[in-house]
Amino acid sequence: MCGWLFTHKRSCRGTRSGFSLLELLAVITLMGIIVAVAVPRIGNQSQKTKATACDVQRGNIDVQAQLWFRNRGRWPARDLNDIAGNADYFPDGLPVCPVDGSAYVFDTAKKQVLEHDHAK
Repeated sequence: MCGWLFTHKRSCRGTRSGFSLLELLAVITLMGIIVAVAVPRIGNQSQKTKATACDVQRGNIDVQAQLWFRNRGRWPARDLNDIAGNADYFPDGLPVCPVDGSAYVFDTAKKQVLEHDHAK
C-alpha cells in the first residue's frame, strides 16, 4: 500500500510512534486559546481578593480599637499611631491596605476605620 511513497519496507510499518507536527500544532493552539481566556479572569480575581483582604483588615482594626477603648477608656488616635506601637494589639505592626498600600484612618466620631476608595 505505501510502497509508492516509501522505498524501504521498514518505513512502511502500520504503527506510529509519536505525534505529527499538525497534531502538536493543534494542541499548542488550543492551549494558547485557553490561556488567553483564563489569564484575564485570574488577574481580575487577584484585585477582588485584595479588596476583600482590605475589608477584613479594616474589621480587625475595628475590633482592636474597641479592645483599646475597653482597656484604656479612650479611642485610638485618628492615624492609629498609639495603637500601632503596642505589640499587644498588633504584634506584626499595623497593617496597610493590600490594594494600594495606604494607611488606615480611624474615625473617632463614628468609632470605626474609614473606608477608602481603591479606584485610584
